[in-house]
Amino acid sequence: MRISDPKIVARLAELHVELQPGAALAGLTSLGIGGTTDLLRIKNHEGIPDLLNLLDSNHIPHKFLGGMEGLIGVPGTVGGALRMNAGAYGMQIGSYVREVKLHRAATRKIEILRGHQISFEYRHTSFAPDDMMLSVKLELPSKLFKDILQGIRICNEKRRSSQPLGQKSAGCIFKNPPGASAGRMIDDLGLKGLSVGDARVSDRHANFFVNAGRASARDMLALITEVRERVQKTYGVELENEVVVWNA
Repeated sequence: MRISDPKIVARLAELHVELQPGAALAGLTSLGIGGTTDLLRIKNHEGIPDLLNLLDSNHIPHKFLGGMEGLIGVPGTVGGALRMNAGAYGMQIGSYVREVKLHRAATRKIEILRGHQISFEYRHTSFAPDDMMLSVKLELPSKLFKDILQGIRICNEKRRSSQPLGQKSAGCIFKNPPGASAGRMIDDLGLKGLSVGDARVSDRHANFFVNAGRASARDMLALITEVRERVQKTYGVELENEVVVWNA
C-alpha cells in the first residue's frame, strides 16, 4: 500500500508513527525477494488499541491496512505484543514484523533485528527476558475497509460470546498444549467456578481466572497451581502459563 496524502503523513507523525515510503522488501526477507511498499514504524509506547484505531480509521485512506483484526480487544502495549507474539483467531503479530529496534540489557547496546532474525512461535519469541523494545516496523496487507470492519465484528462477537469481558481477569491463564485446548480440559474436569479466596475459574471460559471480589496474588497463584495439578493428574499434561508472573 502507498500513502501519499500530506495530511495523513502529518497525522501519522502526531501519533508517533513514522512512514517509510517505497521501502524495498527484498532486504527485509530471508529469501531476499519482494517489491516496494510503505512501511509503518511504530515508536514510543503505543498501546494495541491505539494502533488498531490508527489502522482502521480515517487517519489512513480507505485502502486501509489490515491483518491485525484478531488483536481487537486485547489490552497492553505493542512492545508486550511483540515479546509474547500476541495473536488470536488465526493471526499473530510476528507474521507482520519486518524489523525491531531494541535495547539489549546484557550488552547495554541498541540493536536492530530484521524479522527473519527473530523466532516467533506460539506465545513465545527469541527475545531475551531483559530486552527492551524501542520500535517496530510492520508490513501490513491492504484491505477494503468493509472487510476490516467485518473481521473486527466477527472477533468482537466471538469474544463477547465466550469470554468474561465484564470481569477482572488477565486473559487466558494457560497456553494451549499442542493439538489440545487448555480451556476445554479444565471445563471437562468440571472446574468452572472453582475458587481460592476470591480468585475463581470463570463460568464463561474455563481458561480465564477472574477476580470475583478482593482476590490476592496469593489466591490467584494458588488457583493456577490447583488447576494445573488436576489437569496433570487426569490428562498427563502439564499446562504452561501464558501469563507472565512477576515476583516482587
